[in-house]
Amino acid sequence: MPQVTVFDHPLMQHKISFLRDVNTGSKQFRELTGEIAALMGFEALRDLPLEEVEITTPIATAKVRRLAGRKIVLVPVLRAGLGMVGGLLSLVPSARVGHIGLYRDDETLEPHAYYCKLPAHMEDRQILVLDPMLATGGSAAAAVDFIKAHGGRKIKFLSIIAAPEGLERLRTAHPDIDIFCGCLDERLNEAGYIVPGLGDAGDRIFGTK
Repeated sequence: MPQVTVFDHPLMQHKISFLRDVNTGSKQFRELTGEIAALMGFEALRDLPLEEVEITTPIATAKVRRLAGRKIVLVPVLRAGLGMVGGLLSLVPSARVGHIGLYRDDETLEPHAYYCKLPAHMEDRQILVLDPMLATGGSAAAAVDFIKAHGGRKIKFLSIIAAPEGLERLRTAHPDIDIFCGCLDERLNEAGYIVPGLGDAGDRIFGTK
């Protein structure tokens, strides 16, 4: 049954507190984003399938368990989602990485696509969609639309900070996916930014503002 998980782990909350701080520079912001993504991924990938294989240790032969099936796919929503990729690749270095480019119209707040490149055989893979901010939910829902159009079925969405409005929109549009959030904030403001939030994640990751 698809579910929404809002993390309450002390380490994650500690790291997110520095993401929110206006005095946190781009270098530290990037590092924290990757660290938080890794903590989220550890839980989000809890149900990965395993298969038994036989190996030889320095002492004896042993039956051990390793990941089964096709490689995981990470799909960052450009550009802010790129900040989460490194942390998850530290957990699963063999994962494939697709990309979906979306930008939000400043007036309508609706998403517009400009790029989509995904690996083959999406229907057989566990897919993690990555976007640090789940604000209006428009870009998140559109990204999952693209993935489903390419055959993706096993989809999870990871966001560091979410607004109730965006979470509800994504759940309504795609009730069949699991959603993982580091924090659920108060609301959106009139400009579509999460309150209290952390500002524009892409600008803070890449130092462009």
